[in-house]
Amino acid sequence: MAHRDKATAVLGLGAVDMRDRLASGALRAVDLVNACLTRIAELEPQVGAWAWLDGDHALAQARQLDQWRQSGKPLGPLHGLPIGLKDIIDTKGIPTENGTPIDAGRVPSEDAWIVARLRAAGAIIIGKTVTTECAFMHPGKTRNPHNGDHTPGGSSQGSAAAVAAGMVPLSIGTQTGGSVIRPASFCGIVAMKPTFGLIPRTGILPQSPFLDTVGVFARSVEDCALLVEVLAGHDPADRATQPLPMPRMLSVAQSAVPVTPVFAFAKIPGWQQADSQMTGAIEELAAILQDQCFEVELPNLEELSDIRQRINFAEMAKCYYGLERRGSDLMSDKLKAAMDEGKSIPARDYIAALDWRDVMNAGLDAVFARCDAILCPAALGPAPKGLDDTGSAIFNGLWTLGGMPAVTLPLFSAENGLPMGVQLVGRRGDDARLLRTARWLATHLETLDHGI
Repeated sequence: MAHRDKATAVLGLGAVDMRDRLASGALRAVDLVNACLTRIAELEPQVGAWAWLDGDHALAQARQLDQWRQSGKPLGPLHGLPIGLKDIIDTKGIPTENGTPIDAGRVPSEDAWIVARLRAAGAIIIGKTVTTECAFMHPGKTRNPHNGDHTPGGSSQGSAAAVAAGMVPLSIGTQTGGSVIRPASFCGIVAMKPTFGLIPRTGILPQSPFLDTVGVFARSVEDCALLVEVLAGHDPADRATQPLPMPRMLSVAQSAVPVTPVFAFAKIPGWQQADSQMTGAIEELAAILQDQCFEVELPNLEELSDIRQRINFAEMAKCYYGLERRGSDLMSDKLKAAMDEGKSIPARDYIAALDWRDVMNAGLDAVFARCDAILCPAALGPAPKGLDDTGSAIFNGLWTLGGMPAVTLPLFSAENGLPMGVQLVGRRGDDARLLRTARWLATHLETLDHGI
């Protein structure tokens, strides 16, 4: 009974604290999983975050991990932590239906690369979270935990909502446009889209190989750092990855900054479309940072949204060809229209679009030479009302195209009480530095207690 009470109380803690208690024996994995399952049972009817959930399977993993700890053997860095996985990530023996009736009943025979890494690290796969149809724009059943009449975003909607509702401490999604940063902003949690190629994607439904990026959701910067550090690696089957030394994400994120960070405040394309509450909050934040923040005119980026979409749709037409052949009549009009557009794009225009990543990064080098991170909105505003639209990714796709790391922090609230996030963007490859800068900002604002 005492263990169950402790587990229930610990749900409000971050994943790093949970991990430490699990490692010391102060908390059992079985009791933590039971607490998560109780929370899910209470809130799932209103939130709808899960595509597949098997409490008995989760508890079986937890019992095995508790026995492992009692044996005195070395523990993995995620020992006993329950994690939700977006339902486009293959899981051996567990349904992975890609948010489409075309793949109803699909059960993979192998784990995705990151799932194998999670299991080796001692994580508990508690369930599969809802995705939009084929991780595109047609919504799933998930609702915003703060107000069920509003969208949670897309396409990693279930992963964001599950963490925001306290059902799990950590979850994993993917971003091809804005599918990690935007739902985190709408749901009021922390998320990270790492540098393109940092985390392997083998065994994950490919939509646009030039853009697809694995991202993470948590309730703190440190927790994101913990998960990204475990997932980062080299997989020869994913040509976007490289054989680099393992990054020290968590220790760097937790370390003191050597000098006070400097931020470049940018009115990126889409600024005029944004809710005045969001733009006003960003401007107020820039004013609070005073000399540590300067406004910057970015290179001409207006056409990059169309360029990112061109790549996305052309590659989606190729990657989803098999799905289309098996069940085009089961596809939404949104998905079919995007694929039709992708088929019409000339090879010349697609290949030329691929060049823009290097051009964009070269153009931003001068900006990153003067700052630690670019500061901008994570979404146009709070989550829109209604469930038919997952919101605009205009503030995110730009950085996805560039392959740069981005973090969102839930710093703002709209007049209707819904959260809004600020987005921090770092130089490509500077993921650990970006996490440290994001943690400094969150801590600094707590100290100032300006109540933005």
